[in-house]
Amino acid sequence: IMRLQNLIIMQNKVDLIQEDQALVHYGQIQDFIKGTVAEGSPIVPISAQLKLNIDAVVEYIYKHIPVPVRDFSADPHMILIRSFDVNKPGYEVGNLEGGVVGGSILRGVVKVGQDIEIRPGIVVRDNQNNLVSRPLLSRIMSLYTESNKLQFAVPGGLIGVGTLIDPSLTRADRLTGRVLGSVGTLPSLFVEIEINFFLLRRLLGTKSEGKKQAKIEKLLKGEYLQVNIGANKVGARVTGVKADLARLLLNGVACAEKGDNIAISRRIDKYWRLIGWAKIERGRSLDV
Repeated sequence: IMRLQNLIIMQNKVDLIQEDQALVHYGQIQDFIKGTVAEGSPIVPISAQLKLNIDAVVEYIYKHIPVPVRDFSADPHMILIRSFDVNKPGYEVGNLEGGVVGGSILRGVVKVGQDIEIRPGIVVRDNQNNLVSRPLLSRIMSLYTESNKLQFAVPGGLIGVGTLIDPSLTRADRLTGRVLGSVGTLPSLFVEIEINFFLLRRLLGTKSEGKKQAKIEKLLKGEYLQVNIGANKVGARVTGVKADLARLLLNGVACAEKGDNIAISRRIDKYWRLIGWAKIERGRSLDV
């Protein structure tokens, strides 16, 4: 789905099994990746708990996986995967700090003191049951990566961003799936999208009768799916299907742009299962 070209497979927990069992497992991994883009990728036995062979993994990454091309001149675009309220119970009003969000910068650079916008922000429904989005405007007060304090941050790794946002809006990951960027530069807010989709041949992680992986059925008009757009997880109703094109009516709001890749899941046996991926061709956006 991600079309990765440089892969390394880590065979973890080898400290819990005998050598002959590890060799059998090694063969099973080779059989599993046969015919996929991962075929031929190195398989490194490790123990993450005991830090065994981690140096071999680091060496391979350094020597064989090129550093991704980063765009520092573009408008910043950061996907949020966490949000926090760092204030402890009993804090005095004067000591309260703004909400903190965390995620990865895809492009651009963010700096302390920079004015930012978070979309879609707060999403509510009006009296006519229509979705209304209220983007959050704030300012970056601090930047952290792990325990290191930064003055600016670039693409790569996870970044924590301290803001002036009301911490009640960021507590308990309430802003997960949103997008952060400079004011007025973020993509549209889609409530309906048209996609070019690709379904997997077999259902991963489950087996049907005869111990074979279940075949994935075609998309049906009217069925309910779950799509992942960046870090945003939203329900979607299929309103039209033609060949490998489909139109989805979202149950929420997604900050995305044409060409973005999304993952498609279907509810099977009470669980959401990955059935394919798609590329956004166009969409109907929400006025902000």
